[in-house]
Amino acid sequence: MAADDEPLTDQPECPSAQGGGLLPPELRGWMLLLAATGAAEQRLRAVVKERLDVSHDEFLVLCLLAEQPGGTGSLRMSRIAELLGRPKTRLTYQIACLQHAGLVTRKSACGDKRGIEVALTDKARRLLTEASDALAETVKESLVRFMGPDQRAALCGLLPGLAEER
Repeated sequence: MAADDEPLTDQPECPSAQGGGLLPPELRGWMLLLAATGAAEQRLRAVVKERLDVSHDEFLVLCLLAEQPGGTGSLRMSRIAELLGRPKTRLTYQIACLQHAGLVTRKSACGDKRGIEVALTDKARRLLTEASDALAETVKESLVRFMGPDQRAALCGLLPGLAEER
């Protein structure tokens, strides 16, 4: 770990992690989750650009497609927009960029001429497989750096590799 990657031991934990404020535990937990994921997202942007040569938002589309059951790697554009909370017009641009890079294909959805289905290409699958260890490590390091031990313990059910740190 580089010096700027060291855990922030000389700084207090995120104020939302300390409690004692006006917020109920659910909102306090939500604020902590936002702070931690925001920190991870900032560090992940550079790794995503370096390893996959796509934007963070395009990376999120690739991740959604990669996690489809049965290895189909496809979803309707309307569902992607819904899951990511993105306007369909912005998603159309992102899909076009991914298609131009050879990472996704688009086709009319079966039985619905208006619907568009997006699928991963073999190139995207290969790049995601090659980059996944570095991307996962970036997320893990970010969470270790920006969350205290209690908060990391609470996340271990979702991110089992986090338990191995410190």
